[in-house]
Amino acid sequence: MAKVSLEKLNEIDGFVGAALVDSSSGMVLGTHGGGNLNLEIAAAGNTQVVQSKRKTIRSLRLDDAIEDLLITLKKQYHLIRPLERNDSMFLYLALNREKANLAMARHELRDFETTLDFK
Repeated sequence: MAKVSLEKLNEIDGFVGAALVDSSSGMVLGTHGGGNLNLEIAAAGNTQVVQSKRKTIRSLRLDDAIEDLLITLKKQYHLIRPLERNDSMFLYLALNREKANLAMARHELRDFETTLDFK
């Protein structure tokens, strides 16, 4: 797969950083931004979160899947969204909580997925 550009996500209000991550290995397929936030470490940790939640869903025998996961920090939102077209990958988006509109960010992240080309 070619290098994925996440630059468009920079337009989301409160953008700090983003990554496209393989949810089985934690391997980062693309990043943008981040500043003081180490996106490689965040990707690895969020991979564990996604794997744990999927295990819990299976253990509970729920006929369901993750739409997105939200981790709310005092200064940031961390949004994790498994891809609908390829749930072995997820988008990770970190936002400055004071500047972000969470509802719009979720909408824009979902729309962004439709622009990804996995050919």
